[in-house]
Amino acid sequence: MTQPGAGRLLAVLIANGLLRIASSAGGALIGFYLAALARAGRPFDAGLVGALGVVVNVAEVAGALPVGLLADRWSPRALLVLGALLGAAATQVFGLGALVPLFYLARALQGVATAAGGPALLAHLTDVSRGDTARRGRIMSFYELSLLAGLALGGLVGGQLWERFATLAFSMLAAAYLLAAALFGWGAGGGTQAPGAAAAPLAGLWRALADPLLRRLAPAWLAMNAIIGLWLTHIAFQLSGPPAVGQYLVGRFSPGQVGAILLGYALVFAAGVTLWGFLLARVARVRALRITIAAMLGACLLIYLLNTSAGWPPALRWGVTALLALAIVAESGFTPAGLAYLADVAGRSEGRGAAMGIYTLLLGLGSALGAGLGGALARELALNGLVLGTAALAALALASLGLLPAAGAEAPQ
Repeated sequence: MTQPGAGRLLAVLIANGLLRIASSAGGALIGFYLAALARAGRPFDAGLVGALGVVVNVAEVAGALPVGLLADRWSPRALLVLGALLGAAATQVFGLGALVPLFYLARALQGVATAAGGPALLAHLTDVSRGDTARRGRIMSFYELSLLAGLALGGLVGGQLWERFATLAFSMLAAAYLLAAALFGWGAGGGTQAPGAAAAPLAGLWRALADPLLRRLAPAWLAMNAIIGLWLTHIAFQLSGPPAVGQYLVGRFSPGQVGAILLGYALVFAAGVTLWGFLLARVARVRALRITIAAMLGACLLIYLLNTSAGWPPALRWGVTALLALAIVAESGFTPAGLAYLADVAGRSEGRGAAMGIYTLLLGLGSALGAGLGGALARELALNGLVLGTAALAALALASLGLLPAAGAEAPQ
């Protein structure tokens, strides 16, 4: 296999970042839009936010395996470009008006767009890092960094666009999707199909499903993606929506401030991912996963303390915030470690696209479960409900890691 040049790989990662900027900004705009409508007396609450989160992730789940099979049969470039174009269309639909059916339609299109691009990109990255465990860890960390850059800038961009342009902001995000499509069109052109997979993509799917390591990783991966869906779906509404009695952080911030908070979080997270990118060459995958989940449980406690800090002196509150930043650095390694582990498993078979389709299915299913669970918990307990749900899911993920062999699935050097 001929590996693409660094320039093409960089273009693909930048395109992924742009895609995440637009997607994250769109998600934040949804939260701000519904929060503004709720404050104006419209019957929109955390339940609707959660339902929309379920829709986008159910659509992603429905498309994950078919797209994964196509990623083994077609060029990744075609699927990546298609996903970006669908994302642009979904953004335009959301800006058409304040009608609930349009909200659902737009979120469904966004889910299909994510499904169209996710397995193809990860199969491409798995292919270009074949045979080099250390390089694979770095590439998956860089992939996570491009995602984080998008999430960080997306929250900031979403807040600023909403404050300046209101619903017109949805239409303004389409340009980022179109630019991402162009970058994918050039950057992914250097990849190759998995040999033999195009002839029998269903056989690759069955091999991936039969892999015991993939099956054992699934419960932890599902739980952690539920945590991601829980927070990404609900955080903008909780921080900028109606206040909750006894919860210091709920409803305290403007959309612009929420964007700044998300940016700060993502910068800290990105610093941790960068560090883990080098540590994964030395730390076993499963051990890294256990460390990160334990750190997440600590972060839950610290967020709960901050949410009850109304009477605290500022110095104490900032001290707890600093500890939370350290916990975020430690927990940030879960996704690159999990992706590297998954790539190690997928790289041993011909059905790489199918395996990454399973990953995308679990990501979408987990995110849908998290969005729905978060809606129920936040409706009753506001931000504390998100903390409770996160702690329970993290504990489940930590327990399920006992199913994995301690040595991990690293490919031989």
